[in-house]
Amino acid sequence: MITLIRSAGAAALALLLTTAQAQEHGHGAAGAQPAARAPRLQLASGVAFAPDGRLWLVGLDAERHLFVQSTRPTGDVTGSVAWSAAQRLDTGTDAISADGENRPKLAFGPQGWVVISYTQPLAKPFTGMIRMLRSTDGGKTFSAPFTVHADRQEITHRFESIAFDAKGVLHSLWVDKRDLALLPKAGKKSGYVGAAVYRNESLDGGARFGPDIKLADHSCECCRIALAAGRDGVLRALWRHVFDANVRDHGFASVSAAGDGHVVRATLDDWHIDACPHHGPGLALAADDGFHAVWFGMRRQGAHDVAAVRYARLNLDGSPRLDTVRALPDERAEHADVLAYGERVAIVWRSVDGARSTLKAWLSTDSGATFRLADLASVVGDNDHPRLAQSGERMVAVWRNNQEVQVHEIRF
Repeated sequence: MITLIRSAGAAALALLLTTAQAQEHGHGAAGAQPAARAPRLQLASGVAFAPDGRLWLVGLDAERHLFVQSTRPTGDVTGSVAWSAAQRLDTGTDAISADGENRPKLAFGPQGWVVISYTQPLAKPFTGMIRMLRSTDGGKTFSAPFTVHADRQEITHRFESIAFDAKGVLHSLWVDKRDLALLPKAGKKSGYVGAAVYRNESLDGGARFGPDIKLADHSCECCRIALAAGRDGVLRALWRHVFDANVRDHGFASVSAAGDGHVVRATLDDWHIDACPHHGPGLALAADDGFHAVWFGMRRQGAHDVAAVRYARLNLDGSPRLDTVRALPDERAEHADVLAYGERVAIVWRSVDGARSTLKAWLSTDSGATFRLADLASVVGDNDHPRLAQSGERMVAVWRNNQEVQVHEIRF
């Protein structure tokens, strides 16, 4: 039952990376024997507003079936608002990843098109297929699942992101290791570090897809890809990228033929790490046609390395405005999300202190020049990363825990 209610420091970095990898890959500590217990509820969900103003959520239920649910078209979240009954979707025998950075997603397009995507883990570790269901009647019915990409090797195709652009073209992007699979089994001696970002396009709401196209070589292996449309209607992508000497900052590119292979370095933390932090970025269009970005990284400050979630403004081409870079005002911040409407900017994140998690927001009414901090809620127990959803100027923060889904109106 879903209800509607009102509205790391460097020392913890090793624990954060170990925990994230164990959650995403299903591993415990080396050599440990897990105790017998019921499967943990996978809470990672996708949210989006439909064209009629209803808020939709897609995720896994307690029996690990994929479901969707939506609210009424109108209603303020300061009071109780009814949700539709959960609609289970037929995904056959597919396993579905719904944990951490790898979660189901949904997107609304023209002509009543709705698409839902997820990663299907395969038997070989760290491999998967990007799967999709499509609707042509506004989400009343959905097709059987199908594989989005042309490549069908048992390799990494994971951490997908989907979006319709201003022309109604559906874009799918994912992390892909087909190029590494072509090399001799020489591990890192091959010279190919990380994975790649691949993409494709559909002109008919997912009925058919064009060829798989490489957007960029040397992406990080296990971080989400952020998407945001520019004022021109063209999507831009931001992802954790492996630069020279295993520097894991962030790359930015236009999701178009002009952007394929052209990567702009969007962050300059200069974080040297031979591992994936499982911590992708967020991206939103700014009022002046640049972008707002949030990300997690490690930066040298004096004699110390400081891990933090940071915010900055990016130019239209994705290059950073260095005078705008600052850390969020919470050393425990993780998995931040960002949205903007005009000069209003909302950043939300989860802050974990022992058993208690707090949903926090950083809100600006002057395009990120200044912010005010707000605590929105707190819970004890398992919970998902917070998501922002937007319908015009309206923004909400959605936060799912093992008891309910909280929806909080963003009030500036």
